[in-house]
Amino acid sequence: MNLTTLPQTNQDDLKIAIELLQKEASAILFMAENLGDNLTNTIQTLCNIKGRIIVTGMGKSGHIGAKIAATLASTGTPAFFVHPSEASHGDLGMITKDDAVIAIGHGGESRELGDILNYCTRFNVPLIAITGKLESTLAKAATFTLWDGVTDEACPLNMAPTSSSTCALAIGDAIAVTMMLRKGFTKEDFSKYHPGGKLGSQLLKVADIMVKGNDIPLIQSTATVADAIIEMTSKNLGGVGILNTNNELIGIISDGDLKRHMSETLLTTKVTDIMTTNPQTIQQNLFAASAVSLMQEKKITTLFVMENKKPVGVLRILDCLQAGVI
Repeated sequence: MNLTTLPQTNQDDLKIAIELLQKEASAILFMAENLGDNLTNTIQTLCNIKGRIIVTGMGKSGHIGAKIAATLASTGTPAFFVHPSEASHGDLGMITKDDAVIAIGHGGESRELGDILNYCTRFNVPLIAITGKLESTLAKAATFTLWDGVTDEACPLNMAPTSSSTCALAIGDAIAVTMMLRKGFTKEDFSKYHPGGKLGSQLLKVADIMVKGNDIPLIQSTATVADAIIEMTSKNLGGVGILNTNNELIGIISDGDLKRHMSETLLTTKVTDIMTTNPQTIQQNLFAASAVSLMQEKKITTLFVMENKKPVGVLRILDCLQAGVI
């Protein structure tokens, strides 16, 4: 079975799909082996610019370019996509002398790219080409050229961009990740650009979700269990923290502690007699996902959040789940 054979069965479909994926994977590996100094020079150039990275391309290359621009922007490198046709009708003004341009075109001869290439040459704007033709107009105009090395597309007609577009997408990811690491981009930085959706919820910090201020259930160590129950009931968080004279957390009382010590004299008992000492706590700068993992491991539903031995918040697994942290 090969990509020029018409599929007759579902198994034939699978074989064709696997063969196509293998061709595209081979193309990426070949490109990786031939990047050389042009990639390191590209990264250095892009890191040195004062402005932004403008990505452009026509047709399928444009779709890939839009994705590359989005990946760059979300990993700490300001970037946006400019359509070549729109550039010829005013959008060239979006490109400044402080910027750099990444232009994608496997054949490197798209007429629509012409105005951008001329603009980059005229104003000495660094131009990075991603192309498969080293003798093309695009490659010759570029400051540095990243060669995709694709001579045959995975498409059986050798017409639809498949291997070449996959290679362009992969090298765009390589540029974005390399620059991200150069800049020391962290998970905390990442969360600033991804506040929404599932990704945003997984990047929430304990401090983002925890109950704080006057809503924290706290009581002094000299109090009785009756006082603790009143505090627990008013705050409704399933527990209360016990403080010493320095307002440091020395223990907690949970609903379970009350049940375990049930007696006729419970209400007049000192809280220190039934509290759980050395309770599990957490820091507010940790990811909420880590807190959920800890609560699941310890089989508890509430954590006091600490700073310098003093409680600054309470985190419940219910609040984490409601925020989408699982």
